[in-house]
Formats: sequence, C-alpha cells, structure tokens
Amino acid sequence: MQTRLCYLTAAQARERMNRYGREARKFFFMTDFEARRCVVEEPARLPEDEIRFAFPSVAHGCTALQTSRPEHFEWEVFPQAYESYRRSFDVVRRNIYAGNSFLANLTCATPVRTDLSLLQVFEHARAPYRLWLKGRFTVFSPEIFVRIRDGRIYSYPMKGTADADVPHAAETLLADPKEAAEHATITDLIRNDLSRFARGVEVDRYQYLDEVPTHRGRLLQMSSEISGRLPAGYAEHLGDMLFGMLPAGSISGAPKRKTVEIIREAETYERGFYTGVMGYFDGETLDSAVMIRFLEQDGDRFIFKSGGGITFQSRARDEYEEMISKIYVPIY
Repeated sequence: MQTRLCYLTAAQARERMNRYGREARKFFFMTDFEARRCVVEEPARLPEDEIRFAFPSVAHGCTALQTSRPEHFEWEVFPQAYESYRRSFDVVRRNIYAGNSFLANLTCATPVRTDLSLLQVFEHARAPYRLWLKGRFTVFSPEIFVRIRDGRIYSYPMKGTADADVPHAAETLLADPKEAAEHATITDLIRNDLSRFARGVEVDRYQYLDEVPTHRGRLLQMSSEISGRLPAGYAEHLGDMLFGMLPAGSISGAPKRKTVEIIREAETYERGFYTGVMGYFDGETLDSAVMIRFLEQDGDRFIFKSGGGITFQSRARDEYEEMISKIYVPIY
C-alpha cells in the first residue's frame, strides 16, 4: 500500500535501515547533505506520483514514459558573478592556508531558464542513477557512493573533470598536479571511511577515466575503485555503516568535520538534498549514489547546483569555469 512520502530524522533512518537490513527487507533510502531529512521506505509504499527512481539494477515508477523526448530545448544559465564566487573561494583558500582543510568542495546555486520539466529531465536524461521528486528536484548522477555485494563494500570516489573534446584531454587531466592532489586526497579519505567498517581495504583501480556525454559535448571524469571485506552480520548495521560515512567525502572534503564547517561559512545557499545520498537495498546487495547533477524547482524558477574541489593549488577562475561546465543535462 502506497503512502505519502514521510521524512525521518537521522536517528530514525539509521534505526530503520538496521532493522530492515537485519530482516533482509527491500528498501529505498535518501538523505539530504546535512542528514536532517531522510527517507527509508519499502518500495511498495513509495507513491509513484510523488517519487520515482531508476538505478542500474532497479527502477520505481518507470513502467511507461509520460513525457516526449525533446529534440530541441531551451537551456540558458545565469551564473553568479565571478566576484561573488571569488569571495566564497577566498574563504575556502584562507582556511586551507591556515591548515584547517586539505580539500574542500565549494558549490553554487545557478538559476537556469529552460522549457524542460523535471519529469522530462528524469525520463530522458542518460545517467546510471536518476531520481525525481515531484515539484522539488530531479537528479541524474554519474557518481556511485557505495556498493555492497558478496560480503564486500566498494566505493568509487569521483574527482577531476575535463572537457573531453580538447586535444589530449585525458593525458592533460592525468598529468595535472592539482587534479592529482585532489584525487589522492579524496581516495585516501574514502579508504579511511571504509576502514572503519571493513577489513583489508585496498585501492583496486586508481585514476581511471569515464566519459560523460552532455547536451553541450563530452566531459571526462576521473575515479578510483576502493574495496574491503565486511564482517559477518554486517546487514544488521547498514544504517550505522552508511550514516557513519556521511557526508560523502567527494562532496565535502578532508578533514571532513572541519571542512563541512568551512563549507557552511563559504557557500551562500542551503544545499538541501543536493550532495546527499540515495540508494536501494534488495535484501542482499546495496547500491547507492551521490546526489550530484541536480536540478531543483523553486516556484516557477529552476536552480542547478554544481561545484568542485578546492586545494591549495586551485585557481579561482579555473574553478569558477569548472562549476559552470557542470551545468548541463545529458539529453542528446
């Protein structure tokens, strides 16, 4: 029986995930960046007129398309002035030079003019992880948070972006010292996160590249694969484990707690569900994603939220342009 979507506190969500994991019950979950609003619900109880999702191995509310695929669409962005971005960047940089952070993810909210609907974007965007919340937002994320299968946990932190259409883009991205430092920092952070709950944690693949098509061209994204072995009975502690790794390192920074404080000081808006986590447990395996590539509806306005990692090697203008480059929809 479907019910209206009900938000839980972090404590309530953690307890329910532990219980459902212990009982091997299927459930969908999502949490906002601050873990203040959470959903943990069995799929049969999720109202399809309010929430839909499509992950690599499961979908909800996607039996038939309700919107037509647009051949052409309006997409005009209105990024904040560089000077405004620079003020936020300087807050982050000042803290990095003071030794308070090694890496901080700075994000922005950008108004967008489009004739697309949230449901159109959800139904026609090409991305491994998609989510639609009626009248609120849609997500089309390429980034895995964690996967659990056969007693092992995997994470795939994504840090490093480049225009794939630029000559020698892959070689340039892999050789960039700023991108390399950023990626090494986040890989180490995620390895430490997994080590709190798993044994024998290793980096299985380091700095591999994926191509992400967009309506404006192709992007390269750099990722690594990290995995470890979970103890027997881990499913009884799914909530403890997942909430113990929040927020995701790739969209916060290192050290995590202090960097989140810096983010609150530097950013000029509330992230909400942007950079939160969504996922699905089928009773045996778990798959989840970071909620990036995020289009939000605010009345008759649309807001796209995007950003990137800042290190001591970052240049404000480059980071500003990267933030803008991520404002896209993968409809092509």
